[in-house]
Formats: sequence, structure tokens, C-alpha cells
Amino acid sequence: MEILRDVKVDWLGKKWHFLAASWVIIAAGIVGYVTRGGLAYGIDFTGGTIIRLKFNKPPDQDMIRRSLKPEAVGTTLVQRYDDPSKNTVQVRMQTVFGSGQDVDAGHKAVQALLTQAFDPQNASRPGKDFQSIGFDTLLKHLLDTDPDNLRSQSKTSQETQTHYRNVSRSLLDYRDKTREGLIGSLDELGNAPGVSRAVVEGFKSNYYAGSFAVKGVESVGAIVGSDLRRRAALAVGLSFLGMLVYIGFRFKPIYGVAAVVGLFHDLAVTLGLFALTQKEVSLTVIAALLTLLGYSMNDTIVVFDRVRENLRLMRKESLSTILNLSINQTLSRTIMTSGTTFVSVLALLVFGGEVLNGFAFALTVGIIIGTYSSIAISSPIVDWWYRYAQQRARRKPA
Repeated sequence: MEILRDVKVDWLGKKWHFLAASWVIIAAGIVGYVTRGGLAYGIDFTGGTIIRLKFNKPPDQDMIRRSLKPEAVGTTLVQRYDDPSKNTVQVRMQTVFGSGQDVDAGHKAVQALLTQAFDPQNASRPGKDFQSIGFDTLLKHLLDTDPDNLRSQSKTSQETQTHYRNVSRSLLDYRDKTREGLIGSLDELGNAPGVSRAVVEGFKSNYYAGSFAVKGVESVGAIVGSDLRRRAALAVGLSFLGMLVYIGFRFKPIYGVAAVVGLFHDLAVTLGLFALTQKEVSLTVIAALLTLLGYSMNDTIVVFDRVRENLRLMRKESLSTILNLSINQTLSRTIMTSGTTFVSVLALLVFGGEVLNGFAFALTVGIIIGTYSSIAISSPIVDWWYRYAQQRARRKPA
């Protein structure tokens, strides 16, 4: 399918405009990198602990910082994330909770500090916050108290246990799925399917609904983070080398050099935008970078392949003319493939949520920049090299 016919754009004639635009974007990225203190590396690379919190009302970030004392949990960075209406906060700590026991102890320490700040009236009741109890604790409470009086109804032990298991699952599903991990009050539990009023009243005498909930805890050691950073850089470097060898073997060495320079351009622009926006660089972002490098290289190969074909058919034409013609001939294919892929990753960026945001952002930017570099960076480099080689050949006899 050809959506554009008889395109006659002089792409190489606009190469200085393209070059100026690229330098402006790269310079902005460098300024952002310097002024914002570098890239915002994720916990995968820096080591530390990330705790994600959800509050019933817009949280006071200064109060969170004050409550998480550096002497207790180390230096902290508090950030809002996701939709502001969800009242979610991400706390990044330099402290590393290593083993499973340490993670659990650190989790409890952070929760205790936050409870003192946001629920001081309940600070003396550790472990009684309904927002944090698990299935086993919930089931044990129901079996011990028997709020539905099943034993007085001559129910067998198996029937009683099955009933309260179903009630426990219903309560946790309502809290974690319907209410996204945080209920406003214990009275809300009456809306859960199969939960009686007696069950809700039974909880009121033993538990309370806190004003926040811990949605997740991640912990990575500093040594592991450093090793992951080294491996990520090695993966990107080896991909560059492999592409250089492949393009140089399939076409000519200068084509490989031009393609790799285009990849460096794509990587510099994308990382510059990450520095400007301070989006987190995680392992998923590295995967996206490798994906966009492959995508950009594929688009460059398509153009260079058409150049090779046209060089055989149009021996009397200049390389500049052939490069322009090849880009115009492949433009429909570029728009079709880049356009459909762009729509997909844009939907992922808009609707994919906070976890996939960095990954989708890298791909969205990468598709635009990768397509642009094939036309505006790699092709002009090939043209410049052959012009330079011809001028040097003319000077030799003189």
C-alpha cells in the first residue's frame, strides 16, 4: 500500500536545518543533565528501597519527610506519582533492606513512623490497621471471634472454615481491587459481597482503618545496582558494535559508521529528554532503549538498501540525487510502519500507568527520533563522505 506518490522532497538540501535542530535538542539535554544532577536512575541501578504509599486525602509531603527521620531510615526522596486524584506517593530511601526479614522489619519501621505522624491516636496499636493485614491474620480473627455465630448453628468445623475463608477473600478483594488498597472506614466493608454487618462490627472492636496504606516495597543492594548499571552499558555498547559490523559487511564501512552515528544521536536525544523530564531510568527503560536502537537501525537499513538498488540502476546520477530519491521512495513504508507502531506505544504511554511510563516514553520518543535520524543524520553523513572522497581524489593529481 502506497499512501504517498511521486514525492520529491530535497531532504539533503535541508541537512543544515536538521543538524541545527539536533544540536539544539542535544544541548538542551546536556543542560538538563548538568542542572538537574544527571539522570534519575531507578532503584535497579542505585540500590536502596522504594515504598509506595496511598493516602485517603492529598498527602502532606513535608510531613512525610519529617516523619521518616534520616537516622531511622536514611536519606529519603518523596515524590507524587500516578494520577494526583489517587493520592499516591513514592518514597525512595538510601537504606537497603536486604533479606526477606530485613524487608519486613523495614516495612514495619516505616509504617510505624508514618502512623505516628498521620494516625497518632492509633500509634499504640501496632498491627491493628486493617489497611495492612493479610489473609491469614484476617481468617484467624474471624475463626476466633465467629461473628456470624456459625458454631451455635451446629455448623461443622469445615463449613465454618470455608465460610470465613470466602468472607476473608471478599474483604481483601474489596480493599485491594475495588478500593485500590485503601478503604475510607471500616463501615465500607459492608459493601463487600457476602460480608454481614456482624463481621463489620466485630472488626470495629479490634481494628481501625488507617489514613494510608503501603502498596509496595522494593529493595535492591548497592552492589547489585552497580553491577546492573555496568551490564546495561555493556549491552548497549555491544549492540552498537554488532550493528556497525553488520552494516559495514552488508553495504560498505561508511554506511555502518553513518548508521552508528545515527544511533548515538538517537541515544543522546532520548537520554537528554530523560534528564530534562527526570523520568526514572530503570531496567525496563534500558530494554526500551535497545528496542528503539534496533528499530532505528532497521529503518536506516531500508533506506540504504534502496540506495544500493538505485546505484545499480542510475549510474550517471549523483549520490545526493540517489539518496533523496531513495528516502522519498521508502517514505510511504516509513510512515506506515512508524505510524502504526507510534500509535501503539502512545496508547501505552497514556494508559499504561506509572510502572510502564518510562518504558513507553522511551519508545515513543525513540520511534520519532529513530525515523528522523535515518533521514536527517545517517544519509547526510554518507553523502558528505563521498563528496569528501571525490574532492580528495581530485587533489591527488594536482
